[in-house]
Amino acid sequence: QVQLVESGGGLVQTGGSLRLSCVGSGRTFSDYAMGWFRQAPGKERKFVASITMSNGNTYYSDSAKGRFTVSGDSAKNAVYLQMDTLTPDDTAVYYCAADRIALVPPGPEYWGQGTQVTVSS
Repeated sequence: QVQLVESGGGLVQTGGSLRLSCVGSGRTFSDYAMGWFRQAPGKERKFVASITMSNGNTYYSDSAKGRFTVSGDSAKNAVYLQMDTLTPDDTAVYYCAADRIALVPPGPEYWGQGTQVTVSS
């Protein structure tokens, strides 16, 4: 059974930082795209950032550029999201995702269960 398990969420003040981790199991993700989505209360789930594990290419949403850094470790089947200069608008449930091709519809193929990030003002 393939699983993605996130960790690292929590409560942080405006301007603070958090590092999210996601570890995959059940298959190797070294040839996958892995990354992060988020869903704020009452809003749709949106793409945040991704990395192509085989070549390290990264992609960011406009809101993540310059503040968030996505990285991956194929040996650990893991993807990370370093989030800096957080604001209350970043409050959401953050989901790890993986797909053989890219984190775009109709995928991603795999999803984690989500981790809550709350930024207080």
